[in-house]
Amino acid sequence: MSIKPKLNTFDLTMIVVSVVIGTGIFRTPVEIAQKAVVPTIFFAAWIAGAIISLFGALTLAEVGSRYPKAGGFYKIFSHCYHPAFAFMVNWISVIANAGSSASVAIIGSDYISPLLFPNLDRETGTRITTIAAVLLLYGLNLLGIKMGARTLNVLMIIKIGVIIFLISMVFFNPAPPTPTLVSQLSAEDSLKAFWLCFVPIFFTYGGYHQTMNFGGDVPNANRTMPRAIFIGMGVVLVLYLLVNFSYVQVLGFEGLKNSPALASEMTSVIFGTATSKVISVILFLAVLAYVNASLLSNPRVYYAMAEENVLPAAFKKVNPKTQTQEIALTAYVTVIIVFLFALGSLQQILNYVMFFDSIGLIAACAAVFILRRRAKQAGEPEGIYKMKLYPWMTIIFIVGYALVNISVMYFEPRTAFIGFILFIIGLPIYYGLQRVFKS
Repeated sequence: MSIKPKLNTFDLTMIVVSVVIGTGIFRTPVEIAQKAVVPTIFFAAWIAGAIISLFGALTLAEVGSRYPKAGGFYKIFSHCYHPAFAFMVNWISVIANAGSSASVAIIGSDYISPLLFPNLDRETGTRITTIAAVLLLYGLNLLGIKMGARTLNVLMIIKIGVIIFLISMVFFNPAPPTPTLVSQLSAEDSLKAFWLCFVPIFFTYGGYHQTMNFGGDVPNANRTMPRAIFIGMGVVLVLYLLVNFSYVQVLGFEGLKNSPALASEMTSVIFGTATSKVISVILFLAVLAYVNASLLSNPRVYYAMAEENVLPAAFKKVNPKTQTQEIALTAYVTVIIVFLFALGSLQQILNYVMFFDSIGLIAACAAVFILRRRAKQAGEPEGIYKMKLYPWMTIIFIVGYALVNISVMYFEPRTAFIGFILFIIGLPIYYGLQRVFKS
């Protein structure tokens, strides 16, 4: 009998920090500043996003503790709802993951495109760079080139190092920009601005849902899970607030609104353009590593879906020489390229990604109500994590993400309509595939 791996508080804390801190913090503050209009709403949105995300992480930790299965985030939908609904969530998650990869690729390309195409306008140069980078990674993955865990650990060290470096720039800035006078917003406009921040805020705080996959790997779950999640999300919040404070202090709030390549532009202000170019290259390579990891991992989701007979068997094909899932990889890259050609702008892609993600996260957190009711009927198991302040933390989280969904529907009705249609299409596809594979 094999020994089950165990995670201590430090292990789980580092997992929380690493899955939340992506590359969004180097770009989304621009979108958030534009929507917030004033610094007060800007920082309030970051704090609110951390609190709501913490509530979601604690809820999903209990869900994972009650249903400790590998890949539990996807299996929970079938367990608590219906296999058809699980497929529909998987279906849009696959699209959302491609959208996330597209958005991250845009963030990295924003840094490097002015160096590669100095005579082109920024949007055109960024689009060319993004598509070229994705196609380059696609070609490398077809050859069987893989990225190991050590490289991904180095990437995490680079990201944390860059964040700390950006925070330290507050102390190097000899003359902070003169604050620009901003007109006062009415109460109604303030609430609207705060609400509009939710899409890029929750995108930047995303990833914590993966905590539910570790519910069965944590001893003393009642103590270890909440402690690790509180510490992990606390570290993320402190880093995010400090780096955003540094952005505002060095660039000014108005400057922040117009600085798509934040890290390089801040470095340029303090140390000159030569250093900023180095930072641009480092962040571009870090983003390439992230996107490459996405190209490695997401075709495996297609493989798992094909194993469950909800995708054609072709998605299980693996090249015996390179160990590459050529069909699944091609399908995934195709969806990324469609996002880049059809939309192009970061905000448009974020709207689609968060519309899809909010459906899955709301349903996953709501599963705690079903699991608790079943446990009450069958008898409460021992050794699981049970969150405090139930059900209020879960309700607040669900309301927060419902507002994300509603904001997309209200401000981007076309995006919401297409997203909803794509979600519903998953239902006939599921039953159609079931019929094909049963016949």
